[in-house]
Amino acid sequence: MKRVFAATSLMIAFPLLALAETCPMSPDHTEGVEALIKQVQKAESQSDARAISDQMWVLWTDAPDSRSQTLLDRGMARREAWDLLGALDDFNQLVDYCPTYAEGYNQRAFVNYLRQDFGAALQDLNVAIELSPNHIGALSGRALSLLGLKRLEDARAALSEALDLNPWLSERVLIEPGGLLEPPGKDI
Repeated sequence: MKRVFAATSLMIAFPLLALAETCPMSPDHTEGVEALIKQVQKAESQSDARAISDQMWVLWTDAPDSRSQTLLDRGMARREAWDLLGALDDFNQLVDYCPTYAEGYNQRAFVNYLRQDFGAALQDLNVAIELSPNHIGALSGRALSLLGLKRLEDARAALSEALDLNPWLSERVLIEPGGLLEPPGKDI
C-alpha cells in the first residue's frame, strides 16, 4: 500500500514540478515595436534613430519572468566580458526554459556569431525571426551570419529586409558602394 501511495504521490508531484519549471508566455510587445519601427523610419538623424533603437531593445530584452530575465542579463554580461562559453551556457538554459522567447535565440546567435559559428547563429536567428518577425537585431544578425557563410546574395537580401525596417542600421555601409554586399554592377 505504501508503494502505491508513493507512486501516486510521485505521479502527482512530477507534473506539478514540471509546471513550476514552465516559462510563462513572452510579453507581447508587437504593437510597441511596430510603433517604434514607424518612428525610426521617419528619424531625421543617426542619434534620433539610435534612441529609438534603444527603446526597441528594452522591449526585446523584457524576459517573461524573473528567472528568464536573470539568465538573459547574466548571459549578456558574460558576453560583454568575452566569457562566451559562460554566456552560451546561460542562453542555452534560457532557450530550454523559454523556447518561445525570441531574444533567447537572438542572444545565443550573437554569441555563436562571435565564436564564428555562423551556421549555429543562423539557425537561432531563423527561430528568433519566426517568433518575432520584425526583430531588426535578428534580421541584421542573419545578414551578418550569411555574410560569414559567404552566402552573399542571401546576406544582401536579409540586410535589405532589415534596412526596410530601420534604414539607420550601422550595417547599411555593407550594402553601399564599396561595401562587402554592394549589389553587383550591370554590364553595359
